[in-house]
Amino acid sequence: MAIGLSEEHEALRESVAGWAERNVSAEVVRSFESGRPPFWLGLAEQGLLGLHLPEEFGGSGYGLLEAAVAIEALAERMAPGPFVPTVLASAVIAASGSDKARAELLPGLADGSLTAAVALSAELTGDSFVLSGTAEQVLGGAMADVLVLRFGDTWVAVDASQVRIEEIKSLDLTRAVARVTLEAVAVPEDRILGEVDVPSIAAIILGAEAAGVAAWCVRAASDYAKVRVQFGRPIGQFQGIKHKLSRMLVALEQARATVWDATRASGDELAYAAAIAGVMAPDAAVQCAKDAIQTFGGIGYTYEHDAHLYYRRALTLRALLGSSSSWAARVAAHALAGVQRPMEIDLPDSAAELRSSIAAEIAEIAQLSGVEQKRALADRGFVMSHLPRPWGRDAGPLEQVLIQQELKAAGVKLPNMIIGAWVVPSVVAYGTREQQERFLPKTLSGETIWCQLFSEPGAGSDLASLQMKASRVEGGWTLSGQKIWTSVAHVAEWGICIARNSSAGSKHEGITYFLVDMKSPGVTVRPLTEMTGENLFNEVFLDDVFVPDSLVVGQVGDGWKVARNTLSNERVSLSSGSGGTGASVPDLLGLVSRLGRPLTPAEEQAVAAVVCEGHSINALSLRVTLKQLAGAEPGADASVRKLLSTSHAQHVSETAVDLLGASAVVAADMKLGDAGYWNRAVLATRAMTIYGGTTEVQLNIIGERMLGLPRDPEPGK
Repeated sequence: MAIGLSEEHEALRESVAGWAERNVSAEVVRSFESGRPPFWLGLAEQGLLGLHLPEEFGGSGYGLLEAAVAIEALAERMAPGPFVPTVLASAVIAASGSDKARAELLPGLADGSLTAAVALSAELTGDSFVLSGTAEQVLGGAMADVLVLRFGDTWVAVDASQVRIEEIKSLDLTRAVARVTLEAVAVPEDRILGEVDVPSIAAIILGAEAAGVAAWCVRAASDYAKVRVQFGRPIGQFQGIKHKLSRMLVALEQARATVWDATRASGDELAYAAAIAGVMAPDAAVQCAKDAIQTFGGIGYTYEHDAHLYYRRALTLRALLGSSSSWAARVAAHALAGVQRPMEIDLPDSAAELRSSIAAEIAEIAQLSGVEQKRALADRGFVMSHLPRPWGRDAGPLEQVLIQQELKAAGVKLPNMIIGAWVVPSVVAYGTREQQERFLPKTLSGETIWCQLFSEPGAGSDLASLQMKASRVEGGWTLSGQKIWTSVAHVAEWGICIARNSSAGSKHEGITYFLVDMKSPGVTVRPLTEMTGENLFNEVFLDDVFVPDSLVVGQVGDGWKVARNTLSNERVSLSSGSGGTGASVPDLLGLVSRLGRPLTPAEEQAVAAVVCEGHSINALSLRVTLKQLAGAEPGADASVRKLLSTSHAQHVSETAVDLLGASAVVAADMKLGDAGYWNRAVLATRAMTIYGGTTEVQLNIIGERMLGLPRDPEPGK
């Protein structure tokens, strides 16, 4: 994966990466000292200096997203020299209100004849734009022909010949910084750039570079973990390393998603989205670099290994952009001021006719109410539209998005199927025609309530270790054993159940998938009281419960395949939000508004952290949808989103309880105001990182499927 999503962006990334592999060798990186690197003219010839600049000024006419794609790819090669400082400066000048400055400077910055740098942290003094002062730590300042500096709320561009520049030995060995001093420098009117949101532009461009640094760290450390053997095993097989690398990938994808979203934003939303990228991307680069060094071990700590170069650059980027806490304060300020960033999808004009047809159907259904409306939604395939007809609409990603939008616009809610949402796809895929016609209509309309009889006391995450016995009898089977953690079993009419019909072969063989009437003789349901004091879970005992052959789904002994279909739908459903706890970012911001007091700096940081996390999840969700609309696989975005979503509501509710202070000693009861509501949420959300696949199992899945790390060894091997 990468920052860009489209085929064009992927082609651009591959082109830049291929060019960099040929021209930015390790020798070039290590031998670079100052000035323009040997590949500088090649950058210009490839058009990489002006991707984001208007064509009238020699650019390619794209935008910051395309520039970010190229920056990320070059950062993976640790490209030295003034590329990023020059792109940052040209982006600021392009965003300015000075037509003369753009006309004079941008062509040279696009063709490589000029280099530039931006002083991010200095303010000058003066009168009538005769300026004096010193700007410290200017990235690329020693190599710049043009310097962009701030004077009050205004930015200006001055020639390097007008200032004194002193190169400073830099932490980043491949890119120098400089001290720039102005002594009564008169800035002509055509070099006054006006008010420009430079911090947001810097957060995007340096954030893209941070993503590239993190990407190298994830890839290099994962590749090493696959081949480095200790104690007779590749170290990537050890769960500690596997989870560390998976967490690195999570941080990388969050960085990519937030930088990507910031390139699409404008106005107040730009400042908000860029501030989130300013928190997420530099921190991701630093954390991934640290964890990469830890994974490499002793060799990663040597000067000869490249890991320290990436760590140095990550630390430099974060220092130049400003502390994570300062960016987090901006995030909190925007969020508490009511700034929102809806993740909207721009659909093609060709969707208009299909949208009109869908809207007309939904308008008819909206005239109905109660169970009639729910049955109509089920009959017309709107409930699970991606399924084949007659149970769905064979809807592709575009039609699914349109249906969601039109249902929302019409104020029509889909039936709440609860566990039925996991049952339907499996019965559609593996059930007989008779089973489908008997169960699916009322399940889709929400009239039939289901439970899932999968987990057992000794088979939770390791579900294939189940022991419930299925014995062959005349006309069907008898099931005997115990199931546990069974949601809504006390009210369910039917249950999906997997049981072992044979002990021969591997543990995934000899399992059969049954539909169980919960009113059958021999079924005993005992509620389990959760830590909230509520009873959603149950333990279920089946004592010689008869199930006819007609209620076996799929082939006898092939139930694991059917169960995997169910589990995949379960994990998508459970990972899509707060799980009904109400613990969301808008709820948290509502609490803050009711506190009646300003937040402390520490509280601002905590609120900003969950806002950033929630925003990254939303951005990842949108990226998944856009990839599906383009006919591509969601890839790491989907896996990372699932993992983050399971713990997000926990983080929200924990932050809320901390804000409540001593008042959070009341009972966990939603009737007792904010304290009772959030105490109930903080207890209820503990389950979210357990059911639907524990966090640890999800990290294993990410490590093995997304990073290609070796699978855990079978017990006894």
